[in-house]
Amino acid sequence: MASEATPQNIDVEDKHEPVPLQEASREAGSHSNEIQQEHSEETGADPGIQSSIEEVWYLKEITFRPDPQSPPKRFKIITQNFNGPCSFIAICNILILREKIQILPHERTSVSYDHLSQLVAEYLLLTCPDVDISAALSVMPATRKGLDLNPLFTGLSSFRPAGAGGELKLFEQAGIKLVHGWLVDPASPEYEVLSRTEDYDTSVNLLVEVDHLTKGHFVVADSEPSSSQGPSRRQSTYNLSPEEQKKVEDALVVRSFIENAPSQLTYYGLFHLASSLEPDTLAALFRNSHLSVLYKSPGDDGALYSLVTDQVFLHEASVVWERLEDIDGGWSTFVDSEFVRSSPAGGDYAGHTAESALAALEQQTGGLTLVDRADEELARQLQDEENARLHDHYARRDLERMERERAEQENERERRERGRRDERQRALDSAMRPKKKDCIIM
Repeated sequence: MASEATPQNIDVEDKHEPVPLQEASREAGSHSNEIQQEHSEETGADPGIQSSIEEVWYLKEITFRPDPQSPPKRFKIITQNFNGPCSFIAICNILILREKIQILPHERTSVSYDHLSQLVAEYLLLTCPDVDISAALSVMPATRKGLDLNPLFTGLSSFRPAGAGGELKLFEQAGIKLVHGWLVDPASPEYEVLSRTEDYDTSVNLLVEVDHLTKGHFVVADSEPSSSQGPSRRQSTYNLSPEEQKKVEDALVVRSFIENAPSQLTYYGLFHLASSLEPDTLAALFRNSHLSVLYKSPGDDGALYSLVTDQVFLHEASVVWERLEDIDGGWSTFVDSEFVRSSPAGGDYAGHTAESALAALEQQTGGLTLVDRADEELARQLQDEENARLHDHYARRDLERMERERAEQENERERRERGRRDERQRALDSAMRPKKKDCIIM
């Protein structure tokens, strides 16, 4: 491990340096072209097709009440594909549900990054006329690939600014609260240490420094259990000063806390989110190196819900929100727009009848451009290949099952035949054996 501690900001997707914007939508488009050109030169792929696939997202219609007392309204939310830009999609979906931006016409089924970046840039320019929003605008292209976020373990809305701090400015000037639940319980023994390291970057830098002090023996393999009681037998032989020994002990606590929260959410953090957020609040939740739309329902329930934006649920009309009930998702449930538990149907055209699925497919393919048709053909080809692989897999499995059944039947027949032969042999032996003479009682 390197001896020098370096910043270890958590990336929401991949990390890219911010590119300054003169005009948000124009610069975002040019930055996109540069990235796609580099990728196409490396892979030989058509840049137009690749850009279309990665930066055009399908829209899903849901209903939502911006005002809990008003009737529900229809909204088109953005779904996520290819493990895409969750940061930007979360920002846009919150602004959509708040009725701050609108994707028109309502009948459209997809939207591009260029169009959305223009809507967000116009919204910021109109709502912050007297505020310098250059930092927020300059970070917008980076939202397509990732944001540097450095959460503090002691506050649900506390993040250290990364770089020029444009990431946090973007949320601030868009009026979106950025929260997380990776919090340490003040009543826990870990709090004293983590209240000093405070944030993720500082904590990781401490682990790096202690690994150097212990000559690379601190970051051990999973097979070597860690202890929070103190340094191991190997660590006691390093001639550490009292100050260095204290760092080792602190690092053990930090490592235990990070390892015990793999989803970057603790139960204390989950309860603190539920009790701290106001009812009917939309916020951006950082969890598991991902940003999602968090909503706290109004009323006595006051439950926490995460907006479901995965494209696999595009046609699942009954899957709109996921209720957050534990830290690892084991007890989470899907609910519909009215927050009633749903039962997903599954499949590419879930929620469609046969007729509506065919009509939807014809509508999608009827208005495609040449690039879109190429995308559609590529997607169809990949799907056909996947279907062929699945067909071969199930065919092989069925063949193996039939062979096993045939072998079992053959074994059963042989066993019965052996039993009959043995029975005939015993009968024959009994017939050929000389009988004993009758005993005469005198």
